[in-house]
Amino acid sequence: MIRKVSGLIQGRYTYDGAGVKLYRVFGGTSTYHLTDPFLLLDFFGSSNVEDYINGFPWHPHRGIETVTYLIQGKVEHEDSEGNKGVIYPGEAQWMTAGSGIFHQEMPKPLDEKDILHTPILTTENKGLQLWINLPASKKMTSPVYRDVRKIPKVKIDKGEIQILSGQFMGVDGVVNAGKDVDPTYLDVKLEEEGEFHHVVHPKYTVLAFIIEGSVDFPVKVSEGNLLIFDEGDEVVIKSRKGVRLILLSGKPLREEIAWYGPIVMNTEEQIVEALNDLRRGTFVRDTKPEKITF
Repeated sequence: MIRKVSGLIQGRYTYDGAGVKLYRVFGGTSTYHLTDPFLLLDFFGSSNVEDYINGFPWHPHRGIETVTYLIQGKVEHEDSEGNKGVIYPGEAQWMTAGSGIFHQEMPKPLDEKDILHTPILTTENKGLQLWINLPASKKMTSPVYRDVRKIPKVKIDKGEIQILSGQFMGVDGVVNAGKDVDPTYLDVKLEEEGEFHHVVHPKYTVLAFIIEGSVDFPVKVSEGNLLIFDEGDEVVIKSRKGVRLILLSGKPLREEIAWYGPIVMNTEEQIVEALNDLRRGTFVRDTKPEKITF
């Protein structure tokens, strides 16, 4: 059965980090019942360096996974245990914060030394950050730091799909993380009159964020909107004039959450414990997080 669109969320512009202007598509306890297991989705995009150059300096995370997917520009990233790297367009950084880690992400404009990574040098910096919840049994798991350099692509008629995680047309995504929620993360690009078909688990949450262009359901839905799909085992997306969107699906956890800034746990007591750990300097439990490069 083809899924129908059961709702729309329109985000809002805000500032985060050290003053980065971004578009918060969704995030917080008020939307989590609709997006579970996905906690937050931010879209950042500007050609004005002042909008993003202050970045997201050192901050803690616990109880979640964070996924930064870059469309334009570059992002320098580093964790508190010495893992670091730079992601370029079409690359990602997928971090399992687990029991606790500090990291920073600093968007930068491209310059001459980046020509080997991308042929277009621009001041524009564009991408998305997604937060994925961890189940209660895995909140305090060991952190894992992943650099994702090569994301598989599949050509379809009038379109192209990049598979960060999950599966599309028999091709597996490069990241095998978040097994408890079985996340799928697809970058879908359709040309004029393009059509996208994707089989999904009938009980999973399925969302689509429109980055550019529009889709028809049956009315026109334009960029900046998040589509929430009803139950069913197939998603069909059509575009008359072309579209680029992110498709997400995952198994809902249906667990209570307690949320304080970059820390998402299950109880208020666990939040107090995390804040006490920050004050005592014991927030990072595992000082040797695993690093994986794909």
